[in-house]
Amino acid sequence: MNNENQTKGRAAALLPIGVFLVIFLGAGIVFDDFYAMPAIVAFLIALFVAFLQNRKMGFQEKMKLIAGGVGEENIITMCLIFLCAGGFSGAVTAAGGVDSTVNLGLSLIPANFAVAGLFVIGCFISVSMGTSMGTIAALAPIAVGISEQTGFSMAVCIAAVVCGAMFGDNLSMISDTTIAAVKTQGCEMKDKFKSNFLIVLPAAIITIVFFCVITMGSSYKNGSELEYNLWEVLPYIVVLVGALIGINVFLVLISGIVISLIVGVAMGNIALSEMFSVVGDGVTSMYDITVISIVVACIVSLVKAGGGIQFILDLIRSRIRGQKGAQGGIALLALLVDMCTANNTVAIVMAGPIAKEISDEYGVDPKRSASLLDMFTSVGQGLIPYGAQLLSAATLTGLTPLDMMPYLVYPILMAVCGVFAIMLSGKSRRI
Repeated sequence: MNNENQTKGRAAALLPIGVFLVIFLGAGIVFDDFYAMPAIVAFLIALFVAFLQNRKMGFQEKMKLIAGGVGEENIITMCLIFLCAGGFSGAVTAAGGVDSTVNLGLSLIPANFAVAGLFVIGCFISVSMGTSMGTIAALAPIAVGISEQTGFSMAVCIAAVVCGAMFGDNLSMISDTTIAAVKTQGCEMKDKFKSNFLIVLPAAIITIVFFCVITMGSSYKNGSELEYNLWEVLPYIVVLVGALIGINVFLVLISGIVISLIVGVAMGNIALSEMFSVVGDGVTSMYDITVISIVVACIVSLVKAGGGIQFILDLIRSRIRGQKGAQGGIALLALLVDMCTANNTVAIVMAGPIAKEISDEYGVDPKRSASLLDMFTSVGQGLIPYGAQLLSAATLTGLTPLDMMPYLVYPILMAVCGVFAIMLSGKSRRI
């Protein structure tokens, strides 16, 4: 539906985003390190540029505008969920939940399916923890051991871990990517999970078959007893089940924190004097993405007021028709922004408002647009050699990202499944 007072589209209003990309990517290329320039610094420079634009609007008027953007319900909710998710991650890790969950998974996987098992365990851990980076850090040492025992290349084993990590990064109820996708598109987490899961399930199954085939005939025997405690796994189960059945996400996360602390203290893993500090450490680990989300909301408010968002929408409208075209546009937008930012959460926060406008214009279901945003940013993040996931996996195993790339089949299959889902979606209709 068109608005008579709609801001006219202006390409010049997109300058702050262009400045961010040039500075962020330029620093990465010049210093051969895509983390030499902290994303928050690049975004602050972009915000400064945004303030310099649109001379017809005064400084105080711009401050009022960005305050309204930051104070928008979805932005505030998203930031609070980030902090709660960080608190849960800190508490459950300190309680021993990560080690127990990993060891439980390994003890249940048949020895001759060890590498495929790494993928499956990675899926479960990442869905439970909500972090691909944490999953890679937890499973990389195990991947090294399996490689040494079976004789398979380290690249195959760690690629299985990365693939599993990207599965959960895309689906987890407490992943910052899921939170950002859901809140920017205005849908329920459980609905997005169900929609997203059905799309990527074939990709996960084919990935399991792939790793089984290329590792056929070998097995893995762990040199030490795999110790785990089901009580330490309980917080993950509570959070996963609670989120799936539709309990309020804040209640789910707070319950997970409380249960983690009780289990940690009871098992002797957390001292009473450390109860609050472990939660605090987890909360502070989410400060970066929380602050980035706030600054990006400021930039988007100014860019939108200047007609930048409208320009992109007009450009997309001129090239797509109906729901299928709109879904394809959202997917491509998500992938390209992630390739530029090398951070899938930041990419979703940046692309989310544009995707929302597109989905509203063409009648795309919010849970579908949220799924596409999360999926295709994860596709990019699981394949770009300068992304944190591949760089972390390479650092922990002594490999290079290029060594792993031939075996990173899950992100590719996820993209294929996403394209098929778009093609097979209901009959296109223009709103």
